[in-house]
Amino acid sequence: MIHPASLPDDDLLGVCVVRKVRTQGPGGQHRNKTETGVELEHEPTGVRAQATERRSVGENMPHALRRLRLALAVEVRLPVPLGEARSALWVSRVKGGRIRCSPRHRDFPTLLAEALDMIDACRFDARRAATRLGCTPSQLVRFVKDHPPALAWWNAHRGERGKHAMK
Repeated sequence: MIHPASLPDDDLLGVCVVRKVRTQGPGGQHRNKTETGVELEHEPTGVRAQATERRSVGENMPHALRRLRLALAVEVRLPVPLGEARSALWVSRVKGGRIRCSPRHRDFPTLLAEALDMIDACRFDARRAATRLGCTPSQLVRFVKDHPPALAWWNAHRGERGKHAMK
């Protein structure tokens, strides 16, 4: 099963409700008179994201898509199979225990979703999840920390289980 954060743009948009929205704030008269903002809602999950800071729908759409991918990565969990569970993308991005992917890279939301699925499957234990992902626990924490809502999600679940927060 493929995580919705990893779907190609057209496939992801195909399962989303796309709304054009008016925005408030700086940006001149054009911004306040036309619907230049974009709000995306992933219909199967109800996860939403929007972008309103640019002056056209075309400029806002890629930002809304990226935000939706990141929100899906944090909020949607898929089961992890027993045994080897790493994707080819994950394997290609981990060398010598280090995860090599900038938070700005297109692959980041897909890799983040995979990491969080594994963390969930390992009951929020960094060492177990890192072992199964082929990286070090510190690398895994550093990778998740690159998206603060993901770290907050992890720490909330650790707190529910009486474990200390990851920093």
